[in-house]
Amino acid sequence: MTFQEFSGTLEQPEPPAGFPDVLQALWYDGKGDWESAHEIAQSAEGTRPYDRLHAYLHRKEGDEWNARYWYRRAGAAFPAVSLDEEWEALVREHLSFRQ
Repeated sequence: MTFQEFSGTLEQPEPPAGFPDVLQALWYDGKGDWESAHEIAQSAEGTRPYDRLHAYLHRKEGDEWNARYWYRRAGAAFPAVSLDEEWEALVREHLSFRQ
């Protein structure tokens, strides 16, 4: 699936079947459902992809202190890009895992 195809699925009421959890969370976030995305991020704390997702979500929430904590746990630097660019990069990264 391409990024453009993923973005097109945001018009659907539910994420496509078979999406891994992190992609589901990014899908929910893309739909504006931060809470559902955050629940998924919390479901596997201590796992790098989930911690990285968690960091992004707290950055988006505006909780920079908490976001920095999660970026450190994920072994990632605090991004110097916009939230939209970070979201797209995360989606692209996780789509590449599926190929």
